[in-house]
Amino acid sequence: MKRTLLKVFCYAAFLLIYACDSNNVNPVENPKREFSLLEKQLASSADDFSFKLFKQVYNSEPDKNLFVSPLSISMALGMTMNGADGTTYDGMKSVLSLDSFTRQQANETYQSLMNLLCSVDPKVTMNIANSIWYNKDYTFQTDFIETNKKYFNAVVNAMNFQDPATVNVINNWVKTSTKDKIEKIVDQISPETIMYLINAVYFKGTWKYQFDANKTKDDIFTTESGKKVAVKMMEQETEISTFSNELFTAVDLPYGSSAFSMTLFLPNTEKKLREVVSYLTRENFDSVVNHLASGKRNLFLPRFKLEYKIKLNDVLKALGMGEAFDPGKANFKKLYAGIGNAYISDVDHKTYVDVNEEGTEAAAVTSVVIGVTSIMNNNIRFDKPFLFLIREKNSGAIIFVGTLADPS
Repeated sequence: MKRTLLKVFCYAAFLLIYACDSNNVNPVENPKREFSLLEKQLASSADDFSFKLFKQVYNSEPDKNLFVSPLSISMALGMTMNGADGTTYDGMKSVLSLDSFTRQQANETYQSLMNLLCSVDPKVTMNIANSIWYNKDYTFQTDFIETNKKYFNAVVNAMNFQDPATVNVINNWVKTSTKDKIEKIVDQISPETIMYLINAVYFKGTWKYQFDANKTKDDIFTTESGKKVAVKMMEQETEISTFSNELFTAVDLPYGSSAFSMTLFLPNTEKKLREVVSYLTRENFDSVVNHLASGKRNLFLPRFKLEYKIKLNDVLKALGMGEAFDPGKANFKKLYAGIGNAYISDVDHKTYVDVNEEGTEAAAVTSVVIGVTSIMNNNIRFDKPFLFLIREKNSGAIIFVGTLADPS
């Protein structure tokens, strides 16, 4: 079932439709509270980032299934941004579409939005977890650590990065935070790595109007190249919120009490998926959501499950965050001010999604890896072959010189 149409299905599955409170279609039942102006502004900025990010990922892998969590990526980079300064900070802020926010406003709004998303719908499980893992042999800026503890509820752990068991400890946190859906994000710790900033998101929602498993039938899915693929096709005849134009038909399927939904875009006959992807901007998406209308329809949706992973370095550089990855130019002095220069060495992203008759289960993990240009620390260990010499200091004469290659 690894076919191109699922790319939009999967992306839409994890878009949080913050505007649903103001929409008459599938209103939230007894919402906990209204989103504040800043929360809506942050969600709007996050949507800007979401579409920019997704288009860049799609352009890099147009023939593959894609599934990303812009929320997870934004959270991980939001934590990292607290350690950035100067033009590095400006670049990250711009990529995240947070130009109108002060650092304090961004932190406070991330905090309140995170808390609200996790409690807005009692019929949906939505968990967001953040963590920081740092090399115990290095000293980091206290304000950076405390800020991320306070606003991102980040658990912070000093670890022995020389110990292979540290990889398992970090990955066990990832596995637990995603209910075993994503088992690891770290393969091995490279010598220049001094910190990991990790976000994990877990979502499980049952359809407000579930599919009847007895109606699921064997069917055919046709790719854009014309290839026929066997699928399990779910079927439902009910009141469904839709919108159509000359390019696509959009369908909105609510979960739980309707605070969350999956929005799907089906290209019209003779139209291509890439045209739909190009169309999507925050403004256009808002327009679609605001024009959804309810009516009785027959819906056929393939049951599918997939896992996805991507290294986002090139994507984020293309969006304008190149300086943060530059070992010589990156400015993370608010994170680390020791020997050497801190920079982002990698941003790794993994996701999982399972869409079936009952609903949707999805998880995402984003890891921002911080490296340093010098791996010097307070421990100087001659535990490998080395050179040595004996000299006379006044004359500068070198009396002996040698190497120790094997002390046995």
